[in-house]
Amino acid sequence: MKKLLLLGGSRYLLPAIRAAHALGVYVITADYLPDNFAHSHADEYQNVSIVDREAVLALAAKRQVDGILSYATDPGVVSAAYAAEQLGLPTSPYESVALLQNKARFRAFLQANGFHTPYSRSYRKPADVLPDLERFRFPVIVKPVDSAGSKGVRRAGCREEILPAAEYALRYSLSGAFIVEEFIEKKGFSTDSDSFSIGGELAYCSFNDQWFDQAADNPYTPAGFVWPSSMPAEAQRELRSEIQRLIRLLHMGTTIYNIETRVGMDGKAYIMECTPRAGGNRLAEILKLASGQDLISASVKAALGMPVPQITEPVYHGYWGEIILHSNESGIFQALDLEERFRERCVAEIDLWVKPGDEVHCFTGANETIGTLVLHCDSREQLERCMTGVKDLVSVRLK
Repeated sequence: MKKLLLLGGSRYLLPAIRAAHALGVYVITADYLPDNFAHSHADEYQNVSIVDREAVLALAAKRQVDGILSYATDPGVVSAAYAAEQLGLPTSPYESVALLQNKARFRAFLQANGFHTPYSRSYRKPADVLPDLERFRFPVIVKPVDSAGSKGVRRAGCREEILPAAEYALRYSLSGAFIVEEFIEKKGFSTDSDSFSIGGELAYCSFNDQWFDQAADNPYTPAGFVWPSSMPAEAQRELRSEIQRLIRLLHMGTTIYNIETRVGMDGKAYIMECTPRAGGNRLAEILKLASGQDLISASVKAALGMPVPQITEPVYHGYWGEIILHSNESGIFQALDLEERFRERCVAEIDLWVKPGDEVHCFTGANETIGTLVLHCDSREQLERCMTGVKDLVSVRLK
């Protein structure tokens, strides 16, 4: 029986655990939080910090695993690549993975290789940015160099807002560094979806429309997604070509990616993020429903060195959406209320993560998500009506 070491313990790991079990694979989950959701669904749990690459390596060697995967778990991606490379297990190059996971290094690499990328600089102390302020055009985005889920991200519209934003970003940085970058005003919707390469060739490249809740404490945390994307076909072709060029330059192998892109008001197409892991927010699960192709099982097989079935560019069966359930107030959860016709006509799946009496918090990042709704509609117009009218259709009731 093959053994798979899965780093992390959030409920986002459940699809990977199920896929591994369907293949007859023994699953070990690991992090430093024994009560995390995924551990009760695995065959074994080990208490190890997933950001400690040497500890992950020691665990993988001791348990003689056949593969290591940090599925939809951003903090463990670098450790997974490091341990797998050291043990001769399937992985993309550790140095490439480490570069993609560090926003400052990634921006510098994009600039050095002729990609469109916002002007940026990284710092360790908030005061260090002050002498450089003349280099930036406001507004700017300030964020940790190594966090995901929009945690620690703030927009600074003027000089006075820089230091508080930098201090906030540092609270969420594992390495104690933050990045300040030019804010690229998007034309239309930005995208955040999963893609897959086989042997360094981009086999599946998906785009969607990101929706945001401007009333949330952190309005830069995605609150919804729509497939297929409304981005112009020409921009999608350009971005696909640039993503493929990036993958080849970094000698990436067979792996899933969560990729964020946008077209700026300047008409340029930007790769904002490209992380070699599945995205949070169940993106690969929605893509399986929408296109019939299973990137989850493919990720597990790739990590174990098993043959990956043919994957082709996505063709969407209808119009699909996802609503990220959250509260804009902190309190005690009482109920989730859905408008009846909306529930009957458009809601394909309700995945609620809290029960009455549970404490919920303001939506400051993806970690405050309390569930998801999967939508399936007959037309783009119907789906957009659901997304724009979500506050009248969905209500999180608190005590």
